[in-house]
Amino acid sequence: MKEQRKELQVAALCNGTAIDHIPTNVVFKVVSLLGLEKLENPITIGNNLESKKMASKGIIKIADKFFEEDVINKIALIAPNVVLNIIKDYRVVEKKRVELPQVIKGIVKCNNPKCITNNEPMQTRFNVIDCKNIELRCHYCDLKIKKDEVILK
Repeated sequence: MKEQRKELQVAALCNGTAIDHIPTNVVFKVVSLLGLEKLENPITIGNNLESKKMASKGIIKIADKFFEEDVINKIALIAPNVVLNIIKDYRVVEKKRVELPQVIKGIVKCNNPKCITNNEPMQTRFNVIDCKNIELRCHYCDLKIKKDEVILK
């Protein structure tokens, strides 16, 4: 009988944030969305890892970094089923799913070339009109944008 060995695919984190169950096709969008390339903290990025819940998954671990809720909830725009784990002393002290905020500012481009946000130096602002199917409405020009039409800035 063959002995089964179980080993960690990604190293354990002492303190920090682990973002788990990221669809493999958006792992690097999440990195960009959170601005992780600007951090000096140790960061582990795993992609195409084995998963019981998904065909394969991505995971991002950021040592000694805890995000504000509004920052982390931006992830819900591109990866709505991500699980956020807050880790302290190698233990998960908080586990939650990301939730799409009601208003999204500065991370989505308006698809209307005549929108003021595309012609003036100002931040975009979208109201979420459907959280489940991810549908947004531009605060300035009223254009509706569906999930597959979202362009991140």
